[in-house]
Amino acid sequence: PIFFGTTALIFAVAAIVTILSSAAMEPMGAMPMAGGWLLSGIWLPLCGQSWFETAACFLGMWLAMTVAMMLPSLAPLLWRYREGAFATGANRPGGLAALMGTSYFAVWTGFGLIVFLLGAVLAQAAIQFPQLARLGPIGGAFIVLIAGLSQFSGWKARLLAHCSRPLDATPGHPGAIGAFRAGTSLGLRCCLSCAGPMAILIVGGLMDLLLMLCVTLAVTAERLLLPEIRIAQATGAAMAVAGLLFLAQALG
Repeated sequence: PIFFGTTALIFAVAAIVTILSSAAMEPMGAMPMAGGWLLSGIWLPLCGQSWFETAACFLGMWLAMTVAMMLPSLAPLLWRYREGAFATGANRPGGLAALMGTSYFAVWTGFGLIVFLLGAVLAQAAIQFPQLARLGPIGGAFIVLIAGLSQFSGWKARLLAHCSRPLDATPGHPGAIGAFRAGTSLGLRCCLSCAGPMAILIVGGLMDLLLMLCVTLAVTAERLLLPEIRIAQATGAAMAVAGLLFLAQALG
């Protein structure tokens, strides 16, 4: 009961913070760009704000968002890790599971920093070079299309298999170092596995709650449901079709 109660509380707090962050972003508006698209203010410093403060705000929102999105599919693995640690006689198996989860989301935070740096560079380039900004809709359409096609790859299937059933979910030699390694390893694999769906979220609007919910459901389903259901391929087909439609619209 303590494990599931704590997990539910963390999820609820992360979800509330994400919703409040999304609401806080609305008054900031977006900058119209050449090519007929809008640049979100999430990538740019506000008036009087430093780049360090901007990055810190972004990472705070990113961490809350990824906890809310990934915890539903991570919780069963944490429970299995806790039970495995308990079975092998580890001290404080719940603490080891917590350390595994912390290191897992630390990897996601590092991934978020890379996303912010790349987004900030592209945002500045789009502002300074209107010719480059006009390619924004076409570039976004290609990203959506490629993200959809990646869902059919063997690389995606292998990563997804490890995310769903990590080899180290039941520790043979439990300990703090083992839990840290298990969390970072799982986090890295899951970041790579979720690259396609997360790319859709970034292109479509990072703080769009409806899109965020759709990506969360897709990521959770493809991890928890049986591979025979082919959730990843189904979502990939939808993403690829959307990418083609966006591309046709951008070129038309």
